[in-house]
Amino acid sequence: MEIEFLQKFIDHKREQQLHIHYKGTLLKHKFFADFTLHDEILVEVKANKDGITPEAVAQTWNYLKASGIKLALIINFGKTSLEYKRLVY
Repeated sequence: MEIEFLQKFIDHKREQQLHIHYKGTLLKHKFFADFTLHDEILVEVKANKDGITPEAVAQTWNYLKASGIKLALIINFGKTSLEYKRLVY
């Protein structure tokens, strides 16, 4: 995917660290989003033969909440055809 982003001049960051705050305190645990696009879209990439799992959705929701970003895409390449899910926080 990163090659496509580069070839199409899409502003992106790979493995962007998301800092998590709880009641004003920065927590030690860190999350890493697979990609962020234009600092406005989270992209989580999966390769799961069972499709997009509830665990993948829950993980992405947590990333949205932690980052303050409003839109995410989960893209799964693990099945015979591409599968995706759009999440809006």
